[in-house]
Amino acid sequence: MKLFKRNRKDHWERVYQKHAPAELGWYQACPETSLKLIKNTGADHDSKIIDVGGGTSKLCEHLLHQGYKELTVLDISGNSIKKAKSQLAEKSSKINWIEGDVTRYGFKEHYDVWHDRAVFHFLTKTEDRKGYVNSLDQALKLNGHLIIATFSLEAPPKCSGLSVVRYSLETLQNELGDNFNLIETLVEDHATPSGVKQNFIYCRFIKRQ
Repeated sequence: MKLFKRNRKDHWERVYQKHAPAELGWYQACPETSLKLIKNTGADHDSKIIDVGGGTSKLCEHLLHQGYKELTVLDISGNSIKKAKSQLAEKSSKINWIEGDVTRYGFKEHYDVWHDRAVFHFLTKTEDRKGYVNSLDQALKLNGHLIIATFSLEAPPKCSGLSVVRYSLETLQNELGDNFNLIETLVEDHATPSGVKQNFIYCRFIKRQ
């Protein structure tokens, strides 16, 4: 995995350059589970929400339609952001876009909701997971909500040609630490465009310290 760490950005730039958004394994026309969990936070339309690894996800498009105003997308791939802006056309100006690696990005803003579907499970190195949690601690407000979705123990061992870490509720809690209290969890069977079944666990935590 040393090669992956060195070329993490290059890998995702190639993926987004080669494939249309709807061809990607994690594509969802409507991210219903994420939208439900964001609604359950009680965040109002002025709350600051960040979608980590959002890329070409439809999440922020749906949130804009629902009236949310303070939206940020962070993605390591400039190609993904470029395609996302093209999809949204003039509406893209209503979103703050950040091209950066979440494991080492220096956040200046603080957010009420941190959403991540399918980023954390790609971090197979302990140091990268620690970097992610440090960024999370830095950027999420006290009593803010963390919504994180990863491959479950029943999911495939790889995605997009890369190994992933599969999680249970217990192992995910252990990675995040005692600062985060689990509030609710949901399970989702996602079918990729090629028909592969991927079982996700979605967890909503509240940051208490």
